[in-house]
Amino acid sequence: MNDQKDMSKENSIFIGEGVVFKGSIKAPNQAIISGKFDGELDARDVLIGASGVVTGKTTAQFVDVKGELNESVISRELLIVRGTGRVRGTVTYGEIEIERGGQVKGDMIQR
Repeated sequence: MNDQKDMSKENSIFIGEGVVFKGSIKAPNQAIISGKFDGELDARDVLIGASGVVTGKTTAQFVDVKGELNESVISRELLIVRGTGRVRGTVTYGEIEIERGGQVKGDMIQR
């Protein structure tokens, strides 16, 4: 058993493809979204898969977007928008990296 791998799963949440969740999540570690989430999301790291759609207020140290992120995001350290990623709304970030093909539309505020 790989203890390092198991530790990364502790205090984390995974919303799989085809799953729809509405509400509020506070995860001390990672939130991995491949389904649909609507609400308030607060985690250390937020990873949105290519099929993932997040709508609402998202707050994290690190955010990696391959799918869609809508409304409000606060990425205290780094926001990465991959080539398939789309971010729409108010974007607050420490640093931002947008790959070719990635889209960001809305108000952008650097911390």
